[in-house]
Amino acid sequence: MRCVPSTALMMSGALSKCRAVLVTGASRGIGLQIVKDLATKTERPALIIATARNPAASEDLQRVAKESSGVHVVTLDVTCQASIDAAVEEASSLLGAEGLNCLINNAGIGKTMNLEMVTAEEMLKTYESNTVAPLMVTKAFLPLLRAAAMHGSGMGIHRAAVINMSSNLGSIQLNQGALAEIKYYGYRASKAALNMVTRCLAVDLVTEGILCVAIHPGWVRTDMGGPQGELSVEESVSSVLSVLAGLSEKDHGGYLDYTGKTLPW
Repeated sequence: MRCVPSTALMMSGALSKCRAVLVTGASRGIGLQIVKDLATKTERPALIIATARNPAASEDLQRVAKESSGVHVVTLDVTCQASIDAAVEEASSLLGAEGLNCLINNAGIGKTMNLEMVTAEEMLKTYESNTVAPLMVTKAFLPLLRAAAMHGSGMGIHRAAVINMSSNLGSIQLNQGALAEIKYYGYRASKAALNMVTRCLAVDLVTEGILCVAIHPGWVRTDMGGPQGELSVEESVSSVLSVLAGLSEKDHGGYLDYTGKTLPW
């Protein structure tokens, strides 16, 4: 894992220039830790919108919102279009004319699914959550991203960005050797598809200055990643935020890991 001390200063500066961030799947795990980290930075986004399917069930998220100024909890079921539309409306009232600088599509599902276990139902359910939902959420929030993109120049979270939380398990090239022993048919396929969605968005939004990047947060010790994960959620998120802070035009349409390394498709 690459931890460069100087990135802390860079991250603080970049985050202070990013006025508004929205994180999906913020009730636990990586999403919750992103909200916690952002909320506690000295130089941080003024507005942090944390979404969850059932916010009332996440005491940790409610605590962060209560103790930190500028953190707003919004209900969002990413697989329900009516819920997406309602979340956009609520977010719009918070964001105003300046729009949304950074959308982090973090919500997703995944579980072990080998060839004997896999079913069409589970494949479709996973694809809906991990691939279709991020695209529909991005599409719905696009007017707010475009509003933010009207201000500033260049590309990065300071202007307007879509960050899709992917996985190295979505890499077709890396599905060999030890990594191939991880049997996640639905998860792997959905993340590979999410990578393509990210590239499609990158092609369509480049002229508007909206950065689009897929990020692998590492194998993290969360409910989804399991206790054998290589990184704590704190280590993963600290590194991911450092990478996000340094994103620019050169990363547009890219597939990176939590250290900033480019991953093979």
